[in-house]
Amino acid sequence: MDAVLRDLLDASGGVVTRAQALEVVPPWTLRSGYRNGLLRRVLPAVYVDGRLLTSPLPPIPLAAVPPEVARRAVLAYADGRAAFSSLTALDVHGLRQQLPGEPLHLDVPVDAALRSRPHLVVHHRTAFTPLPPQVLVRCGVPVTPIEDALVAAWPVLSVDDRVGPVIQAVNDRRTTPQRLGSALALVPKLPGRGELSGLVGRLAAGCRSPLEIWGHDRVFIGPGMPALRRQVRVRVRQRTMYLDLFAERERVDIELDGAASHGDRRQREVDLRRDALLATVGILVVRFAHRRLLREPDEVRRETLAILASRRP
Repeated sequence: MDAVLRDLLDASGGVVTRAQALEVVPPWTLRSGYRNGLLRRVLPAVYVDGRLLTSPLPPIPLAAVPPEVARRAVLAYADGRAAFSSLTALDVHGLRQQLPGEPLHLDVPVDAALRSRPHLVVHHRTAFTPLPPQVLVRCGVPVTPIEDALVAAWPVLSVDDRVGPVIQAVNDRRTTPQRLGSALALVPKLPGRGELSGLVGRLAAGCRSPLEIWGHDRVFIGPGMPALRRQVRVRVRQRTMYLDLFAERERVDIELDGAASHGDRRQREVDLRRDALLATVGILVVRFAHRRLLREPDEVRRETLAILASRRP
């Protein structure tokens, strides 16, 4: 009869619930499979294939299971009443890979009789139902929308790790600052809410990188600095380009070169050709390196103001 259990595990991706197993084998066979290590319990009434594990003795923590198997086990535990959220949802959406040791996150209705377990954080949500539009299916699993996942993950991530996924989601056009703002408005007591709101505001203003946000907040501001348009689309000779910061009256494009572009000769050649093409339509390109923007913000501001003044009639 163990062969029947093996076939069941193979067909179900290495995860089986007690109810599923009892449909094909009697209880004593299930107990035998557990004793001989064929089945290993990771959650209440949820077992995984013991051949997938290296730990020889029970109990088996969910963290010891391969990530994909752990997710299937969690969904079996939820039995259709939940969706992955927060860090796990970001992983499913492809915005940030969940690190080893980080718990899986699950959103469930407030009255669901499910609770957190080792390596599993269950969030009971008011007015949550595991149906569209509150839940989407991505990569074959139920998951909360990108906006909800980003907001929920914000206080969980470190300060250095939380900004990147938000910017990437907007840059990839998978969400908008407006939709992020709407999702944030539903969580008025979110820890770190002010910082996330500020980031959403910078993205709404056109910033598309941490360097642009730095420039927005600390460099391209102050008396005499005109309102600079961000990510302005320009088409010249069948080529479409986006200008980081554009002073329309003075026809000056201020480009913020990231640290990765420093010393890249191939990228330098691409930039020179782009700058020359913009010059044919009267646009002056001024580039500031990552190092100068961070270390000499006041000097960069003074240079920018002088260049803009020289371009005015």
